Amino acid sequence: MRIISANLNGIRSAATKGFFDWMLRQHADFVCVQEVKAHLADLVPAMINPGDYTGYFHFADKKGYSGTGVYARRAPDRVVTGFGTHEFDLEGRYTELVYPGLSVISVYFPSGSSSEERQMAKFRFLAAFLPHLDMLAASGRQVVLCGDINIAHTERDLKNWKGNLKNSGFLPEERAWLTNLFGPRGWVDVYRRLYPDQEGAAYTWWSNRGQAWARNVGWRIDYQIASAGLAATAKDGSVYKDQRFSDHAPLTVDYGFAI
Repeated sequence: MRIISANLNGIRSAATKGFFDWMLRQHADFVCVQEVKAHLADLVPAMINPGDYTGYFHFADKKGYSGTGVYARRAPDRVVTGFGTHEFDLEGRYTELVYPGLSVISVYFPSGSSSEERQMAKFRFLAAFLPHLDMLAASGRQVVLCGDINIAHTERDLKNWKGNLKNSGFLPEERAWLTNLFGPRGWVDVYRRLYPDQEGAAYTWWSNRGQAWARNVGWRIDYQIASAGLAATAKDGSVYKDQRFSDHAPLTVDYGFAI
């Protein structure tokens, strides 16, 4: 089973840069996308059902903002949009496809970098989302959570960690939230499990300011987070950087798991 996660920073923009042509060549079972920044009426058929995929989406109420989706070849038993928290469900941050024994989720965590108000919203999201993750862990299904988490977990996960110790995305409280998730709660950072010592090659996002891309001054903020049973089947992963579809790079993981 191959799963791709990609923050598109606008699905229509990514389409013009060749994202769907690339996607169809990857032979993935699921492609999870974030920051769709559109409503259904804005999408042409090739964006909704590319090739033999069907797209399932959770759009934000606000036009041109946020939004998530999952492309799948096999129809799910159930589609869940939102995780039951009104503030964030209005922002289109959660799409889940449910199969027998498996949930595939595309999620887009808030960024707190624009203002203190948005950082407080990010903390509210983290507090509300943790019980939902506990519920998923108790569901009896294997689960993979794909998306832009907007948090770099450790010093290996961003180039300029010393300069970002007080900045959103690398705050102690945010990093502790992930440590708790990957420790006592038993979820697994799949890419880091596969490549425990990798640094620059693992980055998935680069600021548009300065020469961040050219100098690989990046952050690893896009993840595939899985239940322990599913994570144990992960065979390899990669970050695709040969083409740029947005300010993020797609993250691919292959699992020895069949649905």
